[in-house]
Amino acid sequence: MKRGGRARVFALVLIGIGLIGLDAAALGLHVPGQHGIGSDQLLRRFVWLMMLEMALYAVAVVIVLRAALPAHCLVLILGGAILMRGLLLLSPPFLSTDLYRYVWDGRVQNEGINPYRYRPDAPALAGLRDRTIYPGINRKDTARTIYPPFAEAIYALAARLSPTLLGMKAVMTGLDLVAIAALLSLLRRAGQPLARILIYAWQPLPIWEFAGNGHVDAIVAGAVAVALLAAAAGRPAASAAAWAASVLAKFLPAVLLPALWRPRGWTFPVLSAAIVVAFYAAYASAGWRVFGFLPGYVREEGVTNGLGIFYLEILERLVRLPPFAGRAYLVVMAIVLAGLGFAIWRRALPEDAAPRTRKMAADVGLLATVLMLILTPHYPWYFAWLLVPLCIAPSAAQLYLPAASFLLYLDPIHTDLLWPALIYGPFAALVFIELAWRRLNREPGALVRRAIG
Repeated sequence: MKRGGRARVFALVLIGIGLIGLDAAALGLHVPGQHGIGSDQLLRRFVWLMMLEMALYAVAVVIVLRAALPAHCLVLILGGAILMRGLLLLSPPFLSTDLYRYVWDGRVQNEGINPYRYRPDAPALAGLRDRTIYPGINRKDTARTIYPPFAEAIYALAARLSPTLLGMKAVMTGLDLVAIAALLSLLRRAGQPLARILIYAWQPLPIWEFAGNGHVDAIVAGAVAVALLAAAAGRPAASAAAWAASVLAKFLPAVLLPALWRPRGWTFPVLSAAIVVAFYAAYASAGWRVFGFLPGYVREEGVTNGLGIFYLEILERLVRLPPFAGRAYLVVMAIVLAGLGFAIWRRALPEDAAPRTRKMAADVGLLATVLMLILTPHYPWYFAWLLVPLCIAPSAAQLYLPAASFLLYLDPIHTDLLWPALIYGPFAALVFIELAWRRLNREPGALVRRAIG
């Protein structure tokens, strides 16, 4: 091994140790017995530790993108990824209480009850209440479950295996590892170094949100990675099934249809539609309640009235917006997104496997990123699935979004515009710089490569 190669490997070892150490320090902030971290002050300390992690992670990304690394580095990277996840897997969730609802929904289903029928506080479910899961459920007295049918099926399976927080976290971590395995295959198809799996595997966001908090977005990450792999390999049936699973876990990946529907035959749309119908039919005894708390959640998050959209919030503080501003924004953005999707769908892809895979990943990343920019979510875990295509088609701007999303924890009531401004402002600047450099060099990715070497 050349001297420069040894130095890069040593640097990765030090960064991995640093990331694990910062994870341990962050876990130490949690006050035992609390569903949250313990106080606002502790939460702020946690976020600043995450910002330190992101700085170390950024250096690691530069290392793996700058030059080829020895083959044994893959063992180092995957070993580090497993250690980081294992450390958080064994800890209680304290950044979100969503996991309690997952376990509850799984228990309800395993008693033969449709989870969409009742709120957790309903008298019909009184016999299922305990002192561990039930007290931690958010909105237990106001909302039925919000999660789509495939997510509910995963909850039922996990609860059957182990109806505990650890059991559910283990299942979500397993799906996170499915994403890593699929991404390794995608990197091979794309003709890229396998060490680039670090872009996903060492990123603190999926580690904390999947192994740490067990968020349902792990299903999305795993299913999207499998769907992209199958699509790149020319297997429309497998891609359709995985894409349908991702949509039936969190709806958002529906935007990826134009990038994954390849080849343009009928297998993909017919099969995916059949899967969606079949899963909803399995829960049809709830009637119109099968969509759960989703309409209420959309209103609660300020999507329909526009007050939960970052850009409209800024405008609202400057001028009085009309009541229809939110709906008008969504209509216009839907048209923009549909136009972008149609342009991607009708564009021919390269015939060779490597450039075809890279192009499909770039299209998936673009559609997912644009959707997040339109919706400006209030929660960091919504950004985790953006990392899946970025292993194959990295972009400094797109990598910044999930890295900065931890700042959203600093404003749990979503009223301070400073933190989203620190996410979307620098992102816009990075996009401008990348586009300007690309125009100068006429070569995609030139800015990233020039910046790192």
